[in-house]
Amino acid sequence: MSKNVLEKLAETNPECEIWWDSSPLIYPSWKEEVLASAPADKKDSWQGQLDRLFDQDTLNATGEMGFRGVTTNPPLSLQAIQLDPAGWTKIIKDIAAANPGLDVEGVYWKTYLHLVKLGADAIKPAFDKSGGKYGMLSGQVDPRFVTDFDAMLKQGLSIAAMGENVMVKIPGSKEGYEVIEELTARGISTNNTTSFTVSQYMRCMAAVTAGLQRARAAGVDLSKWRSVITHMSSRLGEKGDWAKEAAVRGIDLSLDEIRDGEEAVLKRAYHWGKDNNHPSKMLQCSMRVEKDGNGKTVSRHIEDFAGGDFVYTCPPSYIHGLMKVEDELADFDPNAINREPNPASIEKLMKLPSFRQAYEFEGQQVTEFSKYGSFQATATEFAAATRQTVDFVRMVVEG
Repeated sequence: MSKNVLEKLAETNPECEIWWDSSPLIYPSWKEEVLASAPADKKDSWQGQLDRLFDQDTLNATGEMGFRGVTTNPPLSLQAIQLDPAGWTKIIKDIAAANPGLDVEGVYWKTYLHLVKLGADAIKPAFDKSGGKYGMLSGQVDPRFVTDFDAMLKQGLSIAAMGENVMVKIPGSKEGYEVIEELTARGISTNNTTSFTVSQYMRCMAAVTAGLQRARAAGVDLSKWRSVITHMSSRLGEKGDWAKEAAVRGIDLSLDEIRDGEEAVLKRAYHWGKDNNHPSKMLQCSMRVEKDGNGKTVSRHIEDFAGGDFVYTCPPSYIHGLMKVEDELADFDPNAINREPNPASIEKLMKLPSFRQAYEFEGQQVTEFSKYGSFQATATEFAAATRQTVDFVRMVVEG
């Protein structure tokens, strides 16, 4: 049996979790596309790998799947709608007909909640089989409201109502962490998204701790509660200001050094959480398969953290990318999580204000979170995908 790269990664720590970063609704058609492109000598092994990661029939019958959870966001939700526009057109028309008082935005939100519920229901058997440890699906509040506490709380509660295995994704803004505390106090699982910096991670852990204290004091059931904190790896180094700040200062910054910086930020937050026995789990996303400075095929966003107790949420394109180069990647070092990042790279990166903001424990004030370059670039991209989905709903509603 040929193991998938991600299966090998999970073997480096029994608490490591591989998640699917898209709607479960698109997995069957994506799997068909991948297998259609498989080399002849790989087709059978790829079939086995993909079946082990997710097969709805097996999941329904046994409660078992290779993925331990699912994350979604506006661009990924748009993919599900684009995959079946005729089907979703009917769903939207039905929602509009059943709710004649709703405007386009209202119909869009009910459509999004329906999409979340469909995905959560699809993986619910894994949640039931594991007693709530696995099988959660993350639904995200509207990224157009990243600094609106009231709007995010209202939406977060409506997302959580879609199922007991639904986790609410909340952005890493000042207001977002206030929402995370409130949801945690009600026993609702959360996923901190649009987060990049150690300061954000510290604030998230503080919000979770405060929420848990309130929940316990109120006698809230926390037996199936979870918290994950997302590190958007390549978006930190590539979407923000590191390269621009380096160029202005005459600093030649290589891709390897950028990856060293991303590694340093996540490892600092991870080890702090572990040293303090914090219940939130770090989640790694926005990962890449690429060539390093020596021309070697790597995926450092998983290789540098092997042996750690992480969640890795993997979009379809990333999984396929790993499969195409599975024979080129080095074996995982189960002690990689304890390796120190390259000190020379960190010394160079510390000359950049936006790296110091990301790396230092007090690199940012809470009011600066939503102004950080990577945050703004990502929130803008997610908001654009949301507007596209709203426009699809508008076309259907308006005929």
